[in-house]
Amino acid sequence: MATDSGTRIDPSADEVSNYDYQNETVARSGLVDDLQARVNGEVRFDEYSRQLYATDASLYEVLPIGVVYPQSTEDVAAVMSYCAQREIPVLPRGGGTSLAGQTVNEAVVLDFSRYMNDLVGARPDDRRARAQPGIKLGDLNGELADHGLKFAPDPAWGDKSVLGGAIGNNSTGAHSLQYGKTDAYIEECEVVLADGTVTTFGEVTREELRDRADPDGDLEARIYAEIERILAEEGEEIESHYPDLKRNVSGYNLDWVLDDAQDGTINVASLLAGSEGTLAIVTEAEVSLEPIPETKSMGLLAYEGLIEAMEDVADILEHDPAAVEVLDDVLIDLAQDTAEFEDVVGMLPEGTRAVLIVEFYADDEESGRQKVADLLVDRTNGVDPAADPTADRTVVDTPIRAFDAMEAHDEAKREKFWKMRKSGLPILLSRTTDEKHGSFIEDTAIPPANLPEYVADFQEILEEHDTFASFYAHAGPGVLHIRPLINTKSVEGVETMESIADAVTDLVVKYGGSVSGEHGDGRARTQWNEKLYGPDLWETFQELKSAFDPDWLLNPGQVVGVDAGEVESGAMPERARTVDMTENLRFDPEYEFDAGFDPALEWDNDNGMQGMVELCHGCGGCRGPQETTGGVMCPTYRASEEEMTTTRGRANMLRQAMSGDLPDDPTDEEFMHEVLDLCIGCKGCAKDCPSEVDMAKLKAEVTHAYHQEHGSSLRDKVFANVDALAGLGSSFAPLSNLATKVPGARTVLEKAVGIAPDRTLPSFQRTTLQDWFDERGPQIPADEAERRALLFPDTYTNYSHPEVGKAAVRVLEAAGVHVQLADRTDSGRPAHSKGFLDQSRATARDNIDALVPAVKEGWDVVLVEPSDAVMFQSDYLDLLSGEDVETLAANAYGVCEYLDTFRLDEAADWDVPAETLTYHGHCHQKATKKDHHAVGVLRRAGYDVDPLDSGCCGMAGSFGYEAEHFSMSKAIGAILFDQIGESRGDTVVAPGASCRTQLDDWDESDGEPPHPVEKLDAALA
Repeated sequence: MATDSGTRIDPSADEVSNYDYQNETVARSGLVDDLQARVNGEVRFDEYSRQLYATDASLYEVLPIGVVYPQSTEDVAAVMSYCAQREIPVLPRGGGTSLAGQTVNEAVVLDFSRYMNDLVGARPDDRRARAQPGIKLGDLNGELADHGLKFAPDPAWGDKSVLGGAIGNNSTGAHSLQYGKTDAYIEECEVVLADGTVTTFGEVTREELRDRADPDGDLEARIYAEIERILAEEGEEIESHYPDLKRNVSGYNLDWVLDDAQDGTINVASLLAGSEGTLAIVTEAEVSLEPIPETKSMGLLAYEGLIEAMEDVADILEHDPAAVEVLDDVLIDLAQDTAEFEDVVGMLPEGTRAVLIVEFYADDEESGRQKVADLLVDRTNGVDPAADPTADRTVVDTPIRAFDAMEAHDEAKREKFWKMRKSGLPILLSRTTDEKHGSFIEDTAIPPANLPEYVADFQEILEEHDTFASFYAHAGPGVLHIRPLINTKSVEGVETMESIADAVTDLVVKYGGSVSGEHGDGRARTQWNEKLYGPDLWETFQELKSAFDPDWLLNPGQVVGVDAGEVESGAMPERARTVDMTENLRFDPEYEFDAGFDPALEWDNDNGMQGMVELCHGCGGCRGPQETTGGVMCPTYRASEEEMTTTRGRANMLRQAMSGDLPDDPTDEEFMHEVLDLCIGCKGCAKDCPSEVDMAKLKAEVTHAYHQEHGSSLRDKVFANVDALAGLGSSFAPLSNLATKVPGARTVLEKAVGIAPDRTLPSFQRTTLQDWFDERGPQIPADEAERRALLFPDTYTNYSHPEVGKAAVRVLEAAGVHVQLADRTDSGRPAHSKGFLDQSRATARDNIDALVPAVKEGWDVVLVEPSDAVMFQSDYLDLLSGEDVETLAANAYGVCEYLDTFRLDEAADWDVPAETLTYHGHCHQKATKKDHHAVGVLRRAGYDVDPLDSGCCGMAGSFGYEAEHFSMSKAIGAILFDQIGESRGDTVVAPGASCRTQLDDWDESDGEPPHPVEKLDAALA
């Protein structure tokens, strides 16, 4: 079961099944009891927790033995010591963002991201910091920013991935040309060894290494002995077989250690970089830091094709850039057809089929401009574009050069360039077909001078296998992201995947590269390391692994393994066998899908609802903290930091329930409670998730099916029909408002219906907005109006806060709009949010029948409440199909969106007092990218506006009223309140009725915050 915060209570002994490992029957209940007795952290071996950790961001799925959330090094040592005695594998894990599958295994998973995630200390004068492995890189750099320092490696997912993962993967990022990999920044690591010993690895002299080495000593002494042996005996082999690259993270980091040793010292901790948790478990790390660059400048080079761009890379590197990124024609075309990126791609010169984005670090803007100017002079016919921007930039002295170029020096334009580059992943990952762009050879590293030939040969391999891929990312260091389109649900697709990987590995060896320059070996690439390094070094890897981990318990099978013959002979356990890239695929030829019910909503994508259920690829974008990533998703994760409450967690659980991996059906009580209960339907994932997984829509489907199968509660029915209830409350006001204040009334409501007793309930007005308007009538004649609008008096506005509707009417009329009120008040949102889809569909149909005739005569439909506006604009399209629903959706607007879209506010006469507003937008508006309209109108009216990059307020319609969710609602709200406390505004404004209720409950001194349209009304001259 789960508490309100999502914290799972571990099952009792009789709730867990036996776990059979290597012919030894180990009662998992016994493991739970034993481990709980040894650690202060949490121990979770229940089926749901295990399934949560069966996947990462890769193609793979492996069910772990269980999960432990350690709180200290002592906890880690206790787990490792116990598992070593029982020969149970252990897997250290951080954010679970691996693209190669190295963070899934049949093992006890240690998740460091929950508790062991602190900055232990910083020494700015020494440019050093010490931190625990679970700290997110974004949080680490946030703590260091005040000192003007940062941890330099910058993987794209740095605000979700963690320091321990960066070490395990030897991570880097777009600026590796400037900074290199993580191994360059590891100074010292506290580690737990495979027998549970706690020790520290750092820099030692060769003499100290020899003194500590003892092949017959304890585990640490044997480790030093093996390192000394490798340095003494394998140096020539390492030098001849390791590729000469800035970016190589395949195999063990022996070349780095060997280079160290030539100076008379070695840093043993750097050997852990790229080891993927197979050598030791890092529990604390001291890292060196770099100063944050003063400024940056960028140049964008346009090419007629990808090969032409690749031929320029080596020359560009002579200019010492910090980053050189590429985007090919496949992504340019896809981005141009995507609403979010079409405006950015639209700025490219005509005929652009490939782009190189070159970034420079600089001490000041002048030097930054000069660096770009020097680059562009070299790219063109000798004319300095800074001196003469109209000059012909067509290259005349070489046949293959950029045919045009653009510059970016201010932050806004640089962000546009980067946005274009980052458009690749969301587009590639949005496929809902069985064919996916798989990450199995997507980060090979090649010497930049060899890129043109390599890319051409790679394209031939793809053509031979009748598929294609996009080429993008880190051209500077020769690490291109290349994801072929394959279908692993078919036998042929799996064979194609392995065949491509085999051929590409040969290509990598031919051109002096590495099979992984960024994402590591894991399950996708470990099997190719022997081909890359040769049999002698492969054997050296095995010996190093055995020295650190004699029983091969630490993340076995990754980086290095043994062949099947050694396993069959009994010389090595099965767990030591090299993982095969075609095993344990999340989607394989045996995969089956059965939702258990027929979808009730329209699914306008390939494979329908199944395509959406299977869309999450596990990148962990939903795990980002509000303070570093902003955005909307995922509110309950940000409050609880529970994996189950992420979009990834819920999506994986839903897929696993529908594919039979979970014992529960998605409509079972247990599944609904554990997985979907805390999804608040904010819709943030539909925008913020790189794949645009729409969990709110999926929850509506499953909840509807649950109601069909099990019925619904009284409370759900009450909230679904709140419009009728509000109408009654208004008819009997003010007596209806006094009823809830009778002593004991709130206790009765809590026990009978489940309403939180501490939550302020809506009050009702006897005179509704409709009553007021019927008496008042429109003030702008239709024949004199700029536009005609039907204002929809939603439930909350009509019955509880008609003053907001009155303000909307006055502002619209001041903008020259002829206003009438629609004679309906229920948008269907309440029923829809509770999963009563038949009811919300019927309401949608009634509203369409009532409103569309007017819309076809030229009327617009305007709504005050954001969630109702989005219901018309988006959710109706999920409920119904046809011309009428599309017509209404296209002509429905939130009130500020309406003013802004048609610039109607420019006709109004404003007299605004000097006031700064803190604006909190509604999550549904943010999810549909309509949040900015209110800010624009308020600013044009004369207000100074500080818009918050905030998520959901935590009320989420009825969620915050429900007794069991009250504390979670407040915890989510606390994130917003902290942001408000740091804002510069005098007054908070929020368009959402739920948001204003939450804000009022948090700070009752000022009353409920105003709707933005009320501030516009107040500013009318």
